[in-house]
Amino acid sequence: MIFADQSSSAGQRRVSVGVLSRGRLIINADDWGRSYETTDRIVDCWERGGISSVSAMAFMEDSERAASLARESGIDAGLHLNFTTPFSGKSYPAMLREHQQRIAQRLRRHRFAPVGYYPGLIRSFEYVASAQFDEYARLYGGPPQRIDGHHHMHLCSNVVVGRLLPAGTIVRRNTTFEPGEKSLANRLYRRIIDRFLSRRHLLTDFFFSLTPLAPTQRLDRIFSLSHHSVVEVETHPVNSEEYRFLAGGIFHQIRGCEIASTFAASTNGHG
Repeated sequence: MIFADQSSSAGQRRVSVGVLSRGRLIINADDWGRSYETTDRIVDCWERGGISSVSAMAFMEDSERAASLARESGIDAGLHLNFTTPFSGKSYPAMLREHQQRIAQRLRRHRFAPVGYYPGLIRSFEYVASAQFDEYARLYGGPPQRIDGHHHMHLCSNVVVGRLLPAGTIVRRNTTFEPGEKSLANRLYRRIIDRFLSRRHLLTDFFFSLTPLAPTQRLDRIFSLSHHSVVEVETHPVNSEEYRFLAGGIFHQIRGCEIASTFAASTNGHG
């Protein structure tokens, strides 16, 4: 099931809930374009059938080449919004670097820093997010239809409460945890954020990280959910353990799951 319940306030239309008749398993590779090594490893996994889609970073070392590769090869690329890791590209405004540094200093202070809302950084968040939206559009020929965040910072309060993500886009939900895996307060907070997001964005039913790879029963449970639900699995092929697993042909190892050929395919019921 994909939720598309968009706000009905003035100037916005309400989108009815879309329901898929069957589940999907989406294997997404993060950090596309962050470095040459990262891009090359992801390309290798994609060519071997190990991933469905990628999340692209803007203003990074390999952003330009990665975008060209995605367009030429038909790789489904969303935007990996970055508020915390310094931009490593050759050309971007000095002001962008300064605003991002201000945000990163605040968000990295402690583990709960993203939960706080910072009025003094409203314009910085708006500027850094807008600059990445524009750069993605330049690189990929249009605005992102799918957005997630580096270090999951697209879920920080200034982004969510500030409604910085375009309505109607596919947005990555919070990590799914089993009962007892996190505190009740933690799970309730994540549920509130996901419910808030679902009013304006498309969400998958479940979201998990690929690691840890052991015990194998964990991945079996995750993959089994995709029999009847839309499940996204986040991967980082630059990590050797994940690369070996994905390059080994994960799609051929999973039985009884329908693998989405692209992320976008899962939103309209086509595999």
